[in-house]
Amino acid sequence: MCGSDHSTGVRLVVRNPAVAGQFYSGSKESLAKEAGVLIEGAAEKKEDAIGVISPHAGYVYSGTVAGLTLSSIKPKPIYLIMGPNHTGLGNPFSLSASDSWATPLGNVTVNKTLSERILKNCPQISRDEFAHIHEHSIEVQLPILQILQENFTMVPLVISQGSIEQYRRIGQAIAKSIKELKLEKDIAIIASSDMTHYESRESAEEKDSRAIDAILKLDEEALLERVKQFDISMCGYAPAAIMIIAAKLLGAKKAKLIKYQTSADISGDYSSVVGYAGIVIG
Repeated sequence: MCGSDHSTGVRLVVRNPAVAGQFYSGSKESLAKEAGVLIEGAAEKKEDAIGVISPHAGYVYSGTVAGLTLSSIKPKPIYLIMGPNHTGLGNPFSLSASDSWATPLGNVTVNKTLSERILKNCPQISRDEFAHIHEHSIEVQLPILQILQENFTMVPLVISQGSIEQYRRIGQAIAKSIKELKLEKDIAIIASSDMTHYESRESAEEKDSRAIDAILKLDEEALLERVKQFDISMCGYAPAAIMIIAAKLLGAKKAKLIKYQTSADISGDYSSVVGYAGIVIG
């Protein structure tokens, strides 16, 4: 969708929501109520987060974990949100070409200054909207953030599978760009990921504990090794690895598990679950 900035006459590109009315409520009033409930259990003491892992399933399943996690951190003016590519569309490492992203709660502006700096510092990343058009992993984070604070900008990055070397180069470029613009205190990097998919709750909890342990140790190599060794179907392991790499370069020293649960807590089906973890790194 396009619109015009009447003050400049420039035509603005707005990325319309792909999963409003599916993963979360489709109207402003119902979404405000739904997202508001998800942050009701927020802790009073907020973590000064450099990095975050937050799930991206439908709010009925993963919203409690996402809400508790995102409401546990101090609000930041900028969020760099990385999500995996579920659609197979677009380039492997794609930065949204849109000027803003719409949700039923309003539009979130894409931070072009940081986006351009990342593109300059990282040849692996390209500006490509095809990877974003139907992808839900970044979108579902936005309404919760919008309920938590009125104003923020974002950098949306879709991350596909690659090598540890590619992840390192991207993480290093992200940290370098943030440092060059002196944004260290103004940004949190969110890796959007669910954990194990469609296994028994017992199996999911066992596998996810291995991945979570690596994340809590800020060990991206161990995370990638365990995902491969134990066949952990964590969809956002690549965004998580890049986030850990960048966060450590920005001074992160510790990680905290906010909440873990599975879809069985909602569905009652223990034979085939999806795991959800919320982790804060600072």
